[in-house]
Amino acid sequence: MVSIRTGHLSVTGNYRENNEDSICLDKQHRYLIVADGMGGQSAGERASALAVELIPRKLEQLLDFQKGNARSVNEALEKSINFANSEIIALSEIEPGLRNMGTTVVMMVRTADRFFFFGVGDSRAYELRAGRFRQLTTDHSLTQALLDAGTINAEEAKTHRYRNVLYKYLGSRDGASGGVAVEVTPQPGDRFILCSDGLTDGLKDPEIAKLLKTSDDPQVLAEKLVNSALEGGSRDNITCVVVIVD
Repeated sequence: MVSIRTGHLSVTGNYRENNEDSICLDKQHRYLIVADGMGGQSAGERASALAVELIPRKLEQLLDFQKGNARSVNEALEKSINFANSEIIALSEIEPGLRNMGTTVVMMVRTADRFFFFGVGDSRAYELRAGRFRQLTTDHSLTQALLDAGTINAEEAKTHRYRNVLYKYLGSRDGASGGVAVEVTPQPGDRFILCSDGLTDGLKDPEIAKLLKTSDDPQVLAEKLVNSALEGGSRDNITCVVVIVD
């Protein structure tokens, strides 16, 4: 099994009253999850907390982490996400204070010597390998949809008024539909990030890549990234998980 080290930090930030982000790091590093709740008051907190509780429960029932392949991982992810999505929708319909709650999810699952990255919403996973930085997940935002359709360009997308409007998230009817995990064969020296959009609200991709190279301690990196996003003017909760492959 590939050896990894992780660091993480989640903060309320300078503009919010409560932290609606949730985080789940399996002690054996079989899965790492970041969820960014939405819905105001306590609703977002409940949604993200449910996601990081229910998805692991199902994953552990369905997946053999020692020898899972792409097919078995994708099947387990689909069922786990669907389970959490259904529960979040059901609770939002029962409790008036939780109506319209939802959450994004981004996660990394390890099986044997493979990593799988999967996202719903606009929380992201990134990879830094041999100096090359790339986003592994795709945002489910209206702005990304317009970008994919060629209606707007990358420069316009950065400040587009719909960049934070999601068409898919847990708590929505299509929250569990479609999507295939991105499979990565890890190499020594690889660095990965899972983050809520609070991080990318305060830092551009080149800045994230640059900061990721400044230490060999994943906890130091997580703290640097979050603090830099705060200094960069992020107006959201900020959560970041850093993974270094040894």
